[in-house]
Amino acid sequence: MSTEDRANATAKNIEGKAQEALGKVTGDPEHKAEGQSKQAEASAKHAKEDVKDSVKKAVD
Repeated sequence: MSTEDRANATAKNIEGKAQEALGKVTGDPEHKAEGQSKQAEASAKHAKEDVKDSVKKAVD
């Protein structure tokens, strides 16, 4: 996984956590759900890149 991809996914995760927290504080379920969605998206990106890294190592 490139450093840039990892940083982008981590930033998306942090953004999602902040948005979820805002939703909890304000009682806005839409913000909370959107934050959780962003975190899931970031996790999926990390998993995808981890698989790509594993395949690359196996090929090398």
